[in-house]
Amino acid sequence: RSAAVGKGRVNFPFPYTPYSIQEDFMANLYDVLEAGKVGIFESPTGTGKSLSLICGALSWLRDFEEKKKQEEARLLADEHSGQDKQQQPTSCSAEASNCQGSAGELVWITEFMQKKEEQAMVDRLKEEQIRRKKREDRLEKIRHNVQLKYASKRKRLEDDETQRLLQLSKEILSTELGSDVLEQLDHEEEELILAEYESDEEKKGRQTALLEFLQSSFSFSSQIYYCSRTHSQLAQFVHEVQKSPFGEEIRLVSLGSRQNLCVNEEVRHLGAVQLINDRCVEMQKNKHEESEGKKRRVSRAVCPFYSYEQMQFLRDEVLVKVKDIEQLVALGKETKACPYYGSRYAIPAAQLVVLPYQMLLHESTRCASGIKLKDQVVIIDEAHNLIDTITCIYSAEVRGSQLCCAHSQLLQYMERYRKRLKAKNLMYIKQILYLLERFVSILGGNVNQNPNAQSISQAGTELKSINDFLFQSQIDNINLFKLFGFVERYGATSVVKINKEKQKMAGLQNFLLTLHQGPDKGEFRCRVEDGQPKMASPLMQIEGFLSALTSANQDGRVILNRQGTVAKSSLKFLLLNPAVHFAKVLKECRAAIVAGGTMQPVSDFREQLLSCAIGADRVVEFSCGHVIPPDNILPIILCSGPSNQQLEFTYQKRDLPHMMDEMGRILGNLCNVVPGGVVCFFPSYEYEKQVYTHWEGTGLLTRLATKKKIFQEPKKANQVEQVLAEYTKCIKRCSQVGGHVTGALLFSVVGGKMSEGINFSDDLGRCVVMVGMPYPNIKSPELQEKMAYLDKTMPRTAGQPPSKMLIENLCMKAVNQSIGRAIRHQKDFASILLVDHRYARPSVFNKLPQWIKERTEIKYTFGLAFAALRKVSQKPPEGDGRALC
Repeated sequence: RSAAVGKGRVNFPFPYTPYSIQEDFMANLYDVLEAGKVGIFESPTGTGKSLSLICGALSWLRDFEEKKKQEEARLLADEHSGQDKQQQPTSCSAEASNCQGSAGELVWITEFMQKKEEQAMVDRLKEEQIRRKKREDRLEKIRHNVQLKYASKRKRLEDDETQRLLQLSKEILSTELGSDVLEQLDHEEEELILAEYESDEEKKGRQTALLEFLQSSFSFSSQIYYCSRTHSQLAQFVHEVQKSPFGEEIRLVSLGSRQNLCVNEEVRHLGAVQLINDRCVEMQKNKHEESEGKKRRVSRAVCPFYSYEQMQFLRDEVLVKVKDIEQLVALGKETKACPYYGSRYAIPAAQLVVLPYQMLLHESTRCASGIKLKDQVVIIDEAHNLIDTITCIYSAEVRGSQLCCAHSQLLQYMERYRKRLKAKNLMYIKQILYLLERFVSILGGNVNQNPNAQSISQAGTELKSINDFLFQSQIDNINLFKLFGFVERYGATSVVKINKEKQKMAGLQNFLLTLHQGPDKGEFRCRVEDGQPKMASPLMQIEGFLSALTSANQDGRVILNRQGTVAKSSLKFLLLNPAVHFAKVLKECRAAIVAGGTMQPVSDFREQLLSCAIGADRVVEFSCGHVIPPDNILPIILCSGPSNQQLEFTYQKRDLPHMMDEMGRILGNLCNVVPGGVVCFFPSYEYEKQVYTHWEGTGLLTRLATKKKIFQEPKKANQVEQVLAEYTKCIKRCSQVGGHVTGALLFSVVGGKMSEGINFSDDLGRCVVMVGMPYPNIKSPELQEKMAYLDKTMPRTAGQPPSKMLIENLCMKAVNQSIGRAIRHQKDFASILLVDHRYARPSVFNKLPQWIKERTEIKYTFGLAFAALRKVSQKPPEGDGRALC
């Protein structure tokens, strides 16, 4: 059932009658977008945040485009009336003509310039109208004309048949020629010689040119860019759009990585992201050379899906009907068109662009994807970890083994092709070799020796400013900006060729990968280390680090981590000021929304991301309550245990046997009265293992197992789904069969795989227990440097230094994420137990989400807490059970 609700003067279409908090959310969202401000929106999970975002933002977009059309019509009407008036002399013009001297000349010039600007605006509006009309007519034609689709499909079949016959002819020819073809392969080494690099005024690449050409046929619309953390979250959002009242009319495009969107099996099977990217770029190059008629001794693979006609058809299909990533891939396979590029060509005409964090927040990725944020709206969902995300995106680490490997391979390339390389390229390669040599040297090693055999005499961690690192490395006289441009160009676009018989790779970077050092260097071979991503080029391993070194001195630090051997040691750039990168997004866009289920505490967003980019008056905060009745949730701060022992799980006290025993007694009592599932969060994997081992020795686990089957969160991500499936199956079986075992007990870790994105709804999470306060490790060099940076650059808050506020905020963000796992819809009910008396402190208590804080009870004795828990567990509340997203 669809409903439309009016809030003030705005009409918000909605798939059903919304809750009052959803109406408030949409109204406040609309106001922020209309005023061009930055909004921090908090809406608890289970309150319909996604739908509120969709209906609120798209209602604003609908009204904005309507106002824009009305304004265009008014200006064009004024232009027509102005032309009529020009036929008649006016008193002003007569008066201006009689003016003499410099004043008269200034009036005449001013009037002339104003008329010129007005005419230019009218011309732009006319051109925009023509483009919009052409776009709408084309999409409408595709939407209703089935014959176009059949014609496109017939053309695809004809192309497939032509390609098959061509391949058959090549195979016959290859068989007849035999060894002559193999001899010609050696001549391809000519293509390993780099073209001359132009660092200052580099010509646009073919890919960019085609992107601009295809995008130019559709002018940019008024747009909303929606981004979230994972592809699954983006897919869920798209499904909500499809179900919304805007699902039929909105032009939406979903963007993703090549790894998610590539439909060429020859490329997909490479597996590693960088290999897929490099292979794709090389196939494009081959395609363009083929289309330009360049002669080649040996034919090379081109991507059959990289076809302008078919990508144009896919682009139009994407705009006609809303599709998520999976549907986009299916369409690409059906139409024989590349979804990765086809979706990008649809960006200008799209009204809603859905994309992952990386594409929006990383500037070079944003530009390469054809994303233009100027005067558009940006919505960042699941934004509770936005600061960490930006910090991670712009930080970079390179290991000693990678540095030695890159030096070895690049040196052999230079020696082999020295006489054929352009002078400028040779200079850049020598500079890179010198840089690599200095980087290894500052770690305490020698680039000409096996890094695995070189021991580090003084192991430890050292932090340096960027300038100090450059001076100590003796590379402060090298232009890193130009050098990075060289590495970015030749390190990213590698030549990766596949021979179907031998799977042999050739080309610049892959030629380098086959090289290894001789006996004089300890037979060191460059190989992919366990758990490390495969790189098609050794230059790719240092590209990110070189880019980071071009940051402003005050915005980051370089961490020298010397561990055992040179191979295990590393150089890491740590970004301290994420605001400098987020400011670029805010500067371009019209308005921005950062939203999440638990945004508290928001002081981090204001101080670390927004304060240096925009004024405080431009920031708006909105937080709504939950749709559940007050009795459906019981948050308790427990100050003492069953034996009246004060509960304080500090780093110094939590390892004490009597503290772990007290926690065991608490869980034992809970498992006796709480039905279904109990989720218990520990501060770390190490502490969870320590407590588990202790309880195993005391026999507590055996006693707990008589009431709840015990599960542990696995460290490996690929095992999480299996554990969750078994946990769910156990609880459902217990609720159906009955008996002594009433459910399951799951031991999880704050910040682990199950503390975010996992729904413990209904019986899966009737009680969430938080053991202690999960403060971060303040001995971490990275955190210490961040604390020192904030104390130096940020003002004190309520007498507290910024570093202390940072520690508390990091702790409470993690707590809020974990305890928000339980309540997922209006009929759901659960209890939350915060086991530590420090939660009762005002500075900590006030950082809880508002909807939890206002219902939290502080219990100083276990007896009172247990009575309240028994009551909420044995008397399920009433509710309408409407599940929300």
